[in-house]
Amino acid sequence: MKTLHLCNRVPFPPHDGGAIGIYDIISNLTAAGCEVTVLAINTPKHFQPDHVLQDRARLITVFVDTNISVTKAFFNLFTSIPYIFERFISPDYTTKLIELLRNESFDIIQVEGSQMAWYVPTIRQYSRVPIILRAHNVEYTIWQRLAQHEKNLLKKIYLRYTANQVRKFEQVYFQQFDAIAAITPQDEERIRELGNQTRIEIIPAGVEMNRFIRNEVILPKPKSLFMLGSLNWMPNQEGINWFLENVWPVISQEDPDLEWHIAGSSPPEELINLQVPRVTVHGFVPDAAAFMQQYELMVVPLLSGGGMRIKIIEGMALGKCILTTPVGAEGISITPGENILIGETREDWIEILRNYCKGKLPVDEIATKAASFIQREYDNRLVIKKYLTLYSTIISI
Repeated sequence: MKTLHLCNRVPFPPHDGGAIGIYDIISNLTAAGCEVTVLAINTPKHFQPDHVLQDRARLITVFVDTNISVTKAFFNLFTSIPYIFERFISPDYTTKLIELLRNESFDIIQVEGSQMAWYVPTIRQYSRVPIILRAHNVEYTIWQRLAQHEKNLLKKIYLRYTANQVRKFEQVYFQQFDAIAAITPQDEERIRELGNQTRIEIIPAGVEMNRFIRNEVILPKPKSLFMLGSLNWMPNQEGINWFLENVWPVISQEDPDLEWHIAGSSPPEELINLQVPRVTVHGFVPDAAAFMQQYELMVVPLLSGGGMRIKIIEGMALGKCILTTPVGAEGISITPGENILIGETREDWIEILRNYCKGKLPVDEIATKAASFIQREYDNRLVIKKYLTLYSTIISI
């Protein structure tokens, strides 16, 4: 089976959620015998040479300057295409896509995320191959949630406007696919709420289990919290600020030995310069598993966002006890209190962390059950079988 994947960045290195999700899918498709081609936008921020996927897939890149322009963002307010998507529209990419479709044949074309949905009409013009959307998120939901929690009035107005733009865009483009692979049941429901009648299959994000084998020599530091994620992603920034303002002042005062370690790519300047006692911002770490094993309790204070948090299922796979919000755990078939800890309010978080500091939480027991649960339900070898089944079904229609 020959598959073509349209990506808004080169999915390498597999360090953040978006790159990990695509990298693992194409790797496992290749392992299953598929012939995989990736047509990716090569951005200034994530620029990679064309050979980086040579043992996984054929990679073809097109350079596009996706750097944010305040001027372009302003004039975009008067158009129907959201600026967060318009940045990925490129005549050069369109030309390369047409060239591929004219000269080669594929069995499935998979569009990786809403950002690349704009290219579907071009595909339809030059190919009759079934097109699948892998909906990493239902993007309008993220912007709605950000607007809901924003206190600055001007920012709130802009976020609401963007959310509405994105919703209208997704409403129009989602119905143009032959099938949609939604990451979570909640995302399937949101897509249906847009009036979409397209076939939807729920295929969760998975974990490459061989990347998350515990090193028994590494012992986590007692009374240590950690967070790992892309630090330039607005929902992560929002969650960090919420935790620093609402939870950390209380719990750190009650226990002067408690530490919080934050790691992830592209931290903003204000986070790099953060001066809060016993809070350390590590920035990018090359080995996520090694970093996670150094500390005891993973915290994911997510208030906005969509899809699935890959870092949560990776942490669980590694045998970490995790505290998150209902939004953070969305789409994962967890059992609160058994294989994960869920705090809905500020008071919940303070109480859970208070019990942790007093040694009243069964951290090791929860961590062990978390690892078993992920191995049983979210191994990438199980996930890829669902994609192959979907491909075969769509091709046969």
